[in-house]
Amino acid sequence: MKKLTTLLACTLMAAGSMAQGPQTYKTFIYTSDDLANEIVQKERGIRQAAQRGYVDDLMNAGLTATKGIASGYVTSFIDLGVNAVGSLVTRNSRLKKEWEETVKAENVYETTISTVSEMNDFYKEVSFDGAMDPKGMRFDGIGCLRTEGKDTVFYISCHIDRSKIHRIINHSKFELVLDTLIISPTRSNLPNTKLNIPFSFKDRKNFNLAMNIRFFSSWMNEIMQLQKNQELGAFTINIPVDEKMLDPQGYLRYVRGTTQGPAYKIMGESFIIPRSFSGYRDENDTYMNCWGTGEYKFSITLKETCDVTDQYRENWKKDRKQRKKLQEQMEKEDKNFLEKTWQTISSQKWDELTQSWVITTLKAPAGIITTDLLEEMGLTAATPSATATKATAKPTATQSPAAQGGTTAAPQGGGKPQQSQPTGKPQHP
Repeated sequence: MKKLTTLLACTLMAAGSMAQGPQTYKTFIYTSDDLANEIVQKERGIRQAAQRGYVDDLMNAGLTATKGIASGYVTSFIDLGVNAVGSLVTRNSRLKKEWEETVKAENVYETTISTVSEMNDFYKEVSFDGAMDPKGMRFDGIGCLRTEGKDTVFYISCHIDRSKIHRIINHSKFELVLDTLIISPTRSNLPNTKLNIPFSFKDRKNFNLAMNIRFFSSWMNEIMQLQKNQELGAFTINIPVDEKMLDPQGYLRYVRGTTQGPAYKIMGESFIIPRSFSGYRDENDTYMNCWGTGEYKFSITLKETCDVTDQYRENWKKDRKQRKKLQEQMEKEDKNFLEKTWQTISSQKWDELTQSWVITTLKAPAGIITTDLLEEMGLTAATPSATATKATAKPTATQSPAAQGGTTAAPQGGGKPQQSQPTGKPQHP
């Protein structure tokens, strides 16, 4: 069986001038058994402070993060064909406007990554005290990784903000803090075009990565009312990237220190997941109320944007001619390219080694998603989602961050997640 790298290389060759090969995103849902203990300790401290009457202690309460930080390891051009009869000024104005619209569309890329099914066990065990009992909370954050071959080209990791644990106890809400970040504008999804046009700071500026995370849950309350797909909260983060911020390999790398505040603020908050009402009979046949371990799902929207430089805009005529050549070459190499659509394949697995959920999302032209490719990606049991829009892409850079000192992604919890099948995972909602 061919290796994944060989399959991806063949895909690029078959696509001709297609600017981007298959995209692979991995999303991690971190869990922590230590978090539950920290919540209990914090709750005890708050109760003692309340008994002493020191209200100010509650307002200023905070815990220093005790967990280690995960180290870094994400329009075709139409020739108007104006005859010489027309005014040259009018023609130039029309063509420049068309060029502006084309480039503006290229400067935005957006994709959404969602869970395949609901996650189980926001909490470690059931509760006998109520639907919002935080005891045993084990959800500890979220991360997202995009690779090209063996290279990490995007990685973001955020965890429960340990300095805001008192909000979990007082308001049933949690906040996230950014721990690790890797961004490479030159290996991003911009410019968002099927033509072979690489990202360059000479032509484009104001690169920005935006990430939006939304949490949803379904549960049954005590009076048998079903609450389905209720949004409980959202988080947003915007990260502007300037060329001066990059290292010699063209990467922005950030790891939050254990004693300093985050350099990038994650805005937003979310309620903790409500537990579903249930019940059971004990060994004495006595019926008792209980509440489940919390079922939830989430969606991540990644958006990359940029602007054009003044120099690029001034040279629009030269760029337009180059685009026409690339368009003709692409159509010559693959007459059916414009008819190709992109397809998304996703899988979701529990990793027992790292105690985290791993969601793998593969995006590629539908025609090249073969059985071999799916097997190499560990997606043989995956089901395709709705077909995406027509191929929009950019080239894969030849420079390897790994070869230039780039690190390999590894989510918190120890090592790169292995996509093993779920074993021994409780399924109580």
